[in-house]
Amino acid sequence: MLRPLYIAVVLASLSGPALAKSDLLTIYQEALLNSADLAAAEADALARQEALPQARAQLLPNIGLGAGVARERVDVEGLGSDSYSTHYYQASLTQPLFRADRWFNYQASKSLSEQARVEFSATQQQLILDVALAYFNVLRASDNLATARAEEAAFERQLEQARERFEVGLSARTDVLEALAGFDTARAARITAATNLDVSYQALTRLTNRDHTDLLGMSHNLPILAPVPADMQEWVETAAAQNLGLQASRLAIDAAGDSLRSSKAGYAPTVDAFVRYNDSYGGARLGGVGAGIGGMGAGGDTELTQFGVEMTLPLFTGGGTTSRVRESNFRLTQAEHTSEAELRRIVERTRNLFRTVTSSVEEVEARRQSIISSKAAVDATQAGYEVGTRNVVDVLDAQRNLFRAVRDYNDTRYNYIVDNLNLKQAAGTLSPQDLEDLSTWLKADYDPDRDFIPPFTPEEMQRMSIGNQPPQPMSEQQRRMRTSF
Repeated sequence: MLRPLYIAVVLASLSGPALAKSDLLTIYQEALLNSADLAAAEADALARQEALPQARAQLLPNIGLGAGVARERVDVEGLGSDSYSTHYYQASLTQPLFRADRWFNYQASKSLSEQARVEFSATQQQLILDVALAYFNVLRASDNLATARAEEAAFERQLEQARERFEVGLSARTDVLEALAGFDTARAARITAATNLDVSYQALTRLTNRDHTDLLGMSHNLPILAPVPADMQEWVETAAAQNLGLQASRLAIDAAGDSLRSSKAGYAPTVDAFVRYNDSYGGARLGGVGAGIGGMGAGGDTELTQFGVEMTLPLFTGGGTTSRVRESNFRLTQAEHTSEAELRRIVERTRNLFRTVTSSVEEVEARRQSIISSKAAVDATQAGYEVGTRNVVDVLDAQRNLFRAVRDYNDTRYNYIVDNLNLKQAAGTLSPQDLEDLSTWLKADYDPDRDFIPPFTPEEMQRMSIGNQPPQPMSEQQRRMRTSF
């Protein structure tokens, strides 16, 4: 089997007590054992690796046994006719001495077998990434739903406040309608977010063949760090040397080169050593009719043993050998260009992911600060609305900006995690240990409705309150203009 190492790593990491909520490593273990795609890839790899013993068999001795019985009738003019039975036993041993085509096929099968192993390892790496992507998509959708709920509740409170102010004559009916429209939009967004959460769970079900309802959340204390090493070129060089897809494409070149040599060997002679033994008895018995064929009136028992070396030189095969050589040349050219294209894609992907992860470090912090600024803006706008210097549209826009900032922060945080794993996959270094490292930052008591926004320091809380001093109230003339409908 090709999976024991991965299974052992995961089982070792799961030796602790079972948790009520599903965690990242538990889901990976279930996916490792239940993924239909991984099982299919394993069967394909094992089947392709059988090409090696099959090619080796073509270089080893071939031993065969045979036996038979035949009933014949002989009719000789002037002697009469007779019928008889012949029984024979035979054995043969053939040892290829010079079979260049088979030798190069054997070399090609080595590369193909190794290519199958490497491609299966790439499938295992992809499963790690698929599990992480599905897991964090659920967390992303869960946080988005919590954000949508909070936004809906905020807009509902704003609608109630607008109605109260309208009833006492402090605001226009337009404010109520604007608040109602904002609340309806938020409610629709919350319904969509709930659906998206249900949909995101299906990826986990597909991978593990089991339904999941609750996951451990990711702590906001997860370190957001630049890639190590910090040099892009080092990542590119590592990817060029270790990327599994690139390794497989290079093995395909080796296999295609040996296949070309095998095709060219079709012009060469073949030399085999052989030993053949044949034992037959029975024969024509015509003594009762005449003198018998050849003067013999009875059948006999014959043994024949042959051994030697035989050579075969193909002189003309109808153009088949030449065609196979041309085909193998084309296949080799295809493999070389495919590998070059794969290298370019890997270099491009590695560079882009390195830049993305590096920029995410600053972006996560910027998104966090955007929440602080947006929260301060909401408080200031709400205070202005209460004294009449801002209208309800300003308040709704400020609240939308706040919740958009929260969603952007969470999206950037989860993108950073997934992009980090993508970068390691491109470099060929992704392993279950990366999931184990991430799991140390999962929180058993994570509550999306409480933890969808990061905790703030006292200094950050102070920043939120800057500029929130009550503004000067409007004049009576301004108030009349604002409340007119």
